[in-house]
Amino acid sequence: MNLDVLPMKLTAEQAEKFEKYYELLTGWNKVMNLTAITGPDDVALRHFADSLTVLPYIDRIAESAEAAKEAKTGAISVVDVGTGAGFPGIPLKIMRPQLEVTLLDSLEKRLRFLDAVIGELGLENIRTVHARAEDAGRKGQYRERFDAAVARAVAPMNILAEYCLPLVRQGGQFIAMKGPAEERFDSALRELRGELISDDIFELGDEEKLTRRIICVAKTGKTPQKYPRKAGTPSKTPL
Repeated sequence: MNLDVLPMKLTAEQAEKFEKYYELLTGWNKVMNLTAITGPDDVALRHFADSLTVLPYIDRIAESAEAAKEAKTGAISVVDVGTGAGFPGIPLKIMRPQLEVTLLDSLEKRLRFLDAVIGELGLENIRTVHARAEDAGRKGQYRERFDAAVARAVAPMNILAEYCLPLVRQGGQFIAMKGPAEERFDSALRELRGELISDDIFELGDEEKLTRRIICVAKTGKTPQKYPRKAGTPSKTPL
């Protein structure tokens, strides 16, 4: 597997963890549907490198005085919404062990895989939560508790904002990893108390160019209690 495609240099320990992650991903993929991408170089680029494109945005939050004060040690809490096979949450945790990571997914068998990855890689201060985002956002232990919510290709932005912003504390950020297509989500942000702070388009890879977009939204106030609406409603009637 060509880990040179990752956007930063790895220590020997980090490289070993990515190799082990790949072995577990492809091994478990034989008995459950985790990913259609299984070639080692494809996984390195399309899953690992792609996940790490969000790392500078996470680092920026960690460096902010507000986040450092909130977390005392400077470590920040990140929830990966609709994590699937662990992207981007586990690659972020491998690169930044100090992060407090929550992997949120509605499919329990995926979480069994992720629990195995966490154990095999010896990752600490990371947990899996079996819940739909709409349900998690209404529970006190998750609502407005995280410094950052990240999501990778889960849903259109106006739906994704309703999944993620209720989980983010005031002053935190929602970071969406998307394809290049333009989307309208202004009304959703106004309703949910979010403000667009950056919208970056870039290419990933050298030989094979993959166009990616990262959208950052600041949480400017408390999300109204009626959001998120009950499970299934955001996708049926988007804001």
